[in-house]
Amino acid sequence: MKKTVLLAGVILFFTLPLTAQAPVDEGSPADTDLDWRVGVASIRITPENPLWMAGYANRDRPAEGTRHELFAKALALEDKDGRQALLITADIRNFPKNISDRIRDRLESDHGLTRKQIILNGSHTHTGPLMYTERNFPYYIDHLTDDHRERVIQYSNKLENELVELAGEALHAMEPVRIYSGQGFSRFAVNRRNNNESTIDQVTELAGPVDHSVPVLRVENGDGALKAVVFGYACHPTTLNDYKWSGDWPGVASLELEKANPGATALFFLGAAGDINPIPRRSGPLVEQYGREMAAAVQSVLDQPMRPLNSSLSMAYSEIDLPFNTPPDKEALVTLAETSDGKERNWAEFHLDQLEKNGSLPSSYPYPVQIWNLGDQPIVSLGGELVVDYAISIKRMLGHHTFVMGYSNDVMSYIPSVRILEEGGYEALRAQYIRALPGTWKPEIEVRILDEVLRLAQKTGVPQHVLPITQN
Repeated sequence: MKKTVLLAGVILFFTLPLTAQAPVDEGSPADTDLDWRVGVASIRITPENPLWMAGYANRDRPAEGTRHELFAKALALEDKDGRQALLITADIRNFPKNISDRIRDRLESDHGLTRKQIILNGSHTHTGPLMYTERNFPYYIDHLTDDHRERVIQYSNKLENELVELAGEALHAMEPVRIYSGQGFSRFAVNRRNNNESTIDQVTELAGPVDHSVPVLRVENGDGALKAVVFGYACHPTTLNDYKWSGDWPGVASLELEKANPGATALFFLGAAGDINPIPRRSGPLVEQYGREMAAAVQSVLDQPMRPLNSSLSMAYSEIDLPFNTPPDKEALVTLAETSDGKERNWAEFHLDQLEKNGSLPSSYPYPVQIWNLGDQPIVSLGGELVVDYAISIKRMLGHHTFVMGYSNDVMSYIPSVRILEEGGYEALRAQYIRALPGTWKPEIEVRILDEVLRLAQKTGVPQHVLPITQN
């Protein structure tokens, strides 16, 4: 049976199976070999010195305390044929390209791991530390003193070194394990573009697309004890906006899971959360509520039969050029700098400086696309603040059991869909000023990303339920 789906000018042709795409087979230690090897490591990364926080431009001072400790965690994988992969998660707003590239270069030099074997995923907590972003750092932190800028650079360099060491610890700690896959469900994620936060208590029916699935990997040792759990969700960690360090609701969920499963390490990855918020928000009790709700959703999956994954690891990685719309010329930038204020003026002045230094502005951005296939569990990792439309499309293409990560390896800006670009608003237009990109994205970026996902899926042996993508 074939079905045609129209997504704002993008036509996707799906071949839908008559039966479930991802049947769950109940596995047990007795009938599943210990043919995976996994190592886990964790480190506290809460800043020890006064440091500026990331996530909200209106903050006017450094952090003033700690609500929850921040952590970075590493999970090293090896299949029966010796193929290795490494997942690093961290309670930071994101991995900028400069830091991500250096970490991955060092891991290739130290351990022989290439880009396709490494995923770096920041939880995007807005109560975490500001990171040094080489591309736009002077622009992004123009309100900071020289002393505070230097502290951000020092912390970023220190974290880079710690993460390289953390990866080495995980790689050297590998032991035989079994790995299982499953999905849970949680409902606190709300589409922020389609629901008014200030009147959410009066709403009887929420609007807009969301992805309420909770993907879960269970890693257990030979005795059946939980060694690690990897879980994700598509919702901004923006419950809090105060001046206390915290991993927001993902940090609470991880702490709750580790408390409920002594000896286990919980690693969180953020999904396609670009236009999704926890609503209501802005209080300590709410962050505890959402974190515990997420922990309960994950624990429910862990406590039920999960699908065992065969020890086979296939990986692929590429960087594709995502095109910008033509930026203003020098004359228009000068006019904008002279007649605007705030971020628009800063944006114009920044790009005038870039024109003076480089002679031109970039016409595209190198965007990371990555797929892992663990047994028959696809994991798609994409860069940027990915809006939820991408998760919905990818699951239609590769199966609803697919794990979709956003915010992976590089966060350059929001990655809107064609629908959102046509609607406009923050994620489509204003965010470009915040991230100092030279222009808005061309609508063709959605086709390019989804087409590359399909290409890498074919390369890694992930079954597809879609024909090539075309654009009107």
